[in-house]
Amino acid sequence: MKNRTAGTLSGCVIWILVVAILSSCLLPIFAVVGSVTSFSQYAINLTGNYLCPEGTTPESYTYDTTTTDDFGNTQPATGVELHCVDQSGNVVKKDPVLYAFIWIGVLMLIGLVISGILALVFAAPAGVLITRLLNRRRKTDISANIEPQ
Repeated sequence: MKNRTAGTLSGCVIWILVVAILSSCLLPIFAVVGSVTSFSQYAINLTGNYLCPEGTTPESYTYDTTTTDDFGNTQPATGVELHCVDQSGNVVKKDPVLYAFIWIGVLMLIGLVISGILALVFAAPAGVLITRLLNRRRKTDISANIEPQ
């Protein structure tokens, strides 16, 4: 019974380590993908369905603006907002940022779930590798058993 508990505990620790390693690679990728795709119509529609009041439709609104580069120079840019429009065409609600944060968060959550699933696949091989490395260190040197003459 004690061995079984220790094996389960070590398996959980290895799974957590593998999740941490995989998510450190996958989460930044999903964050970049979320940032790049946050202006898509699909992202606007999906997040707008949760953010817009009942009876309104989410629409993408773009406008010209400026941004500052690394050297302090202003550059032209395009801004994107989520507008909630009612049936008569009036804008009921404007959301310049929250929809993008929600979209990026959803994609990062998907990345975390994928990391957990991949960790289930890679946890057993990682456990075998760690066990072999630890057993190799525990073996005594064969020359230690030879007595001097």
